[in-house]
Amino acid sequence: QVQLVESGGGLVQAGGSLRLSCAGSGFTLEYNTIGWFRQAPGKEREVVACISSSDSSTYYADSVKGRFTISRDNAKNTVYLQMNRLEPEDTAVYYCGADIEGMGISMSSGEYNYWGQGTQVTVSS
Repeated sequence: QVQLVESGGGLVQAGGSLRLSCAGSGFTLEYNTIGWFRQAPGKEREVVACISSSDSSTYYADSVKGRFTISRDNAKNTVYLQMNRLEPEDTAVYYCGADIEGMGISMSSGEYNYWGQGTQVTVSS
């Protein structure tokens, strides 16, 4: 059974850091494009970062570039999102997704086949 489980969310003050984890089971994350998305109340789900399966190339949304880092630990079958210098605008539910049909960067949520349950990130000002 394919499953993604996010963890690491919480409440942090502006300027602080959090590291989100996306643990996979039932399949190998290394062989799939993995993306982090977020959804704030009243807004659409948007891509935050993505790491490809083909060459581990990465993509970041302009709003997080230079502050967030996506990485993969193949031994733990886990993808991380290190979030530094957090801002109140980063407050959202964060989801990881797996695109099992593509190998490159996938920026559209419609390209992802599996999703985790989400983890709440709240940044206070």
